[in-house]
Amino acid sequence: MIKSNLPIYLASKSPRRKKLLEQLNLKFKIINAEIDEKVFPGESPIKAVKRLAAAKLNKAMLHIKNGIIITADTIVVIDKKIIGKPENKKDAVKILKSLSGQTHAVYTGFSVYNSSTKKIITDCELTKVTFRNLTNDEIKNYVLTGSPMDKAGAYGIQDDFGAVFVKKINGDYYNVVGLPLTKVYEALLRVL
Repeated sequence: MIKSNLPIYLASKSPRRKKLLEQLNLKFKIINAEIDEKVFPGESPIKAVKRLAAAKLNKAMLHIKNGIIITADTIVVIDKKIIGKPENKKDAVKILKSLSGQTHAVYTGFSVYNSSTKKIITDCELTKVTFRNLTNDEIKNYVLTGSPMDKAGAYGIQDDFGAVFVKKINGDYYNVVGLPLTKVYEALLRVL
């Protein structure tokens, strides 16, 4: 268990990340650390998610002077192409069609910072996800729910219909949800 006298902050609007951290029995506050999440041309997925998590941390540190801050960023990669959140419903359909029947990679980068010790850990996790073949109706109906719109890769593996798209995963399930819990927990222990 994590025991800290410092307040803990999650710099993320993601309800999935909030729920995952609650599984660790952490008491924390949500803060906003929105940044431009664009990936640079030619940037590797690992470099991109680490850079974005670190940029979110730098923004959060402007407002939080005392505490532990956790940030994260998730991207999906298929055929060496980085896929973020869909821009609109048409884009969500296109993304889901590209993932159908294929294996893609989910990368989540995260940063954990302790203002007292000044320790910062930035790391990432990779999980491979294989989709079964999806029908056009499944894709269209899922997109109409609005659920894919705030998720990298236009699907959620938890809490909604996107779960039945997944045939198998190789790696950390929680990473696909949006936060590699074991690595984040270990990072928290190391910054205390």
